[in-house]
Amino acid sequence: MTETTDRRPSGRFLARAAAVVLATGVAALGLAGPASAHVRVDPGEATQGGYSALTFRVPNESSTAATTKLEIALPADSPFASVSVKPVPGWKATTTSGKLAKPIEAHGTQVTEAVNRVTFTATSKATGIQPGEFQEFEISVGPLPEDKDKIFFKALQTYSDGEISRWIEEQTGSEEPENPAPELTLVKGTAEGDGHGDADAEPSAAAATTSTSDSGGNGLAIGLGVAGLVAGVAGLIAGLMALRRSTATSASES
Repeated sequence: MTETTDRRPSGRFLARAAAVVLATGVAALGLAGPASAHVRVDPGEATQGGYSALTFRVPNESSTAATTKLEIALPADSPFASVSVKPVPGWKATTTSGKLAKPIEAHGTQVTEAVNRVTFTATSKATGIQPGEFQEFEISVGPLPEDKDKIFFKALQTYSDGEISRWIEEQTGSEEPENPAPELTLVKGTAEGDGHGDADAEPSAAAATTSTSDSGGNGLAIGLGVAGLVAGVAGLIAGLMALRRSTATSASES
């Protein structure tokens, strides 16, 4: 009588295989997840020589303090002849101007002084950005420089406990710095238009939809990834169980 060795996968093997797949999937999701939250500007692209309404999205990264102030430094080497601020309920907006070392021309007029900083301050801690929340601050600027392909808006985010997050590092390579400054890419205008938008125009419905989709896109992607991971683990276990049953049947027929 020939001795038959039982090659069926054991329960311990199945559990270990499932754990390996699960761990690999979680690691993959971690690599594909969003970068740490930071102050950023939307849209991330505008037309050279035109005007643009820029929205600065500010998340609160503290678990114990509220964000009570946002300071946005406008690029000193590319001053804007026109700067206007959209009011935010519960916040006071102020601008700081300075003399220009070299006057700029806008619509045939020489501009010798320009806004170089915009500050939003919460009227109280209660109206600040609370833990787990974000707020959006909008300014309209122009004309945008025609000789640059990107500009940076360095920002300081102050918390109610005195901590300050300094989003001031300009990205120069492929890797994002630890504290990146909000970055705006500038592109040339198309033949259909002159590249000059309405400085006081409200964001379009399409832009609003894009912002909303972007806000929830990471959560949707992670949800789909988890669902796929669970399905993959279930499929692996089912396959191994089928292999175990097939091996058992073969062994009994021998």
